[in-house]
Amino acid sequence: MTSQIKTFFLLAALTGIIMFLGGAMGGRTGLVIAFALAMFMNVGSYWYSDKIVLSMYKARQLSPSDAPQVHAMVVELAANAGIPTPRLYVIDQDSPNAFATGRNPENAVVAVTSGIMRILTPEELRGVIAHEIGHIANRDILIQSVAAVLAGAIMMIANMMQWAAIFGFGGDDEEGGVNPIAAIGLAIIAPIAATLIQMAISRSREYLADATGAHISHDPKALASALYKLDATARNIPMDANPATENMFIVNPFSGGKMANWFSTHPATEERISKLMAMANNS
Repeated sequence: MTSQIKTFFLLAALTGIIMFLGGAMGGRTGLVIAFALAMFMNVGSYWYSDKIVLSMYKARQLSPSDAPQVHAMVVELAANAGIPTPRLYVIDQDSPNAFATGRNPENAVVAVTSGIMRILTPEELRGVIAHEIGHIANRDILIQSVAAVLAGAIMMIANMMQWAAIFGFGGDDEEGGVNPIAAIGLAIIAPIAATLIQMAISRSREYLADATGAHISHDPKALASALYKLDATARNIPMDANPATENMFIVNPFSGGKMANWFSTHPATEERISKLMAMANNS
């Protein structure tokens, strides 16, 4: 319950940032518009977040005949987790990665890139799918998808604020608008705040999904090996990804050094591998 309350307030904070930016950009009128946008985004992302994200990456559904071995893994691991079998999608990108989405286990999707199916062994790929099914079983997917959609809206509004400030548009002082310099500052700070909130939502859930995936696959070493390989390859082949959806992937889709990792929505891969190897040694 504590985790659910924390998540509620974090999602409320993302909604609050949208409204604050709207008020800063357009005064009272902007606040009303931002409130309407926030409500629309929250309701819309509940029902359509999976379709939004899958469309963003031009993902296509894989039938059992397209990838029988991968489908068999999904069926087996979903049964082990006690959830309905999620649909399987592929994203045509060389960067190896995967995510799960959907509003509940009955409407869940596991999406993998074409690159991940090429570089991982069957055992490693099974570990990755187990991790994503862990997210579904733990009911993380709605939270992560809604957070991604709201963060995307914040980044869009921040970008609009930046251009509005440059060209002299926005709310006047009587309506509560801000001056151009302050607007540019907000346009920079707001996406960082959205990322920090996403980070707070997702980091602990990644550890839990690793543990759940190791449990339902009965093979923590395979997932650890997959994470090592994915992290190393993702640094050399960054994904063509929307930063707002960073929290959804099994490993950070963007390359970066330690400074970038401070603001990553994912815990350090080395720490995740260490925990998985400890599970393997204790089993």
